[in-house]
Amino acid sequence: MRQEVTRANKGWALDTVNLHNKVLKQAQEEITASPTEGVYVYGLYLEGASWDRKNVHLIESSPKVLFTPLPVIHMFAINSTAPMDPKLYICPIYKKPRRTDLNYITAVVLHTVQPPDHWIMRGVALLCDIK
Repeated sequence: MRQEVTRANKGWALDTVNLHNKVLKQAQEEITASPTEGVYVYGLYLEGASWDRKNVHLIESSPKVLFTPLPVIHMFAINSTAPMDPKLYICPIYKKPRRTDLNYITAVVLHTVQPPDHWIMRGVALLCDIK
């Protein structure tokens, strides 16, 4: 995706193009058209936390609820060398619940009220498959 965006925007260098994301309020069924830039990602599950759809940020998971579906994520590329906001939680995405380097895909940033260390200590991650 970074390469495609770099090619599409004249004057952009691959080294300065970074992936960025925004969690939408809509569910997959509510989206009718593709984005003008980037892609929509859906079908991910939060493990170790829950998601507040109204306020669009991480919250504590409910008792006895292991996995929470995440709404659609809009992933896109930006041309910036600025560092990420330290108040955002950098959440890893894994293919399976077994968290190994073979199952690791990438990371996305999620908004949070608590400091990111709070979620790191809880081991919060996104999973493609919960079986």
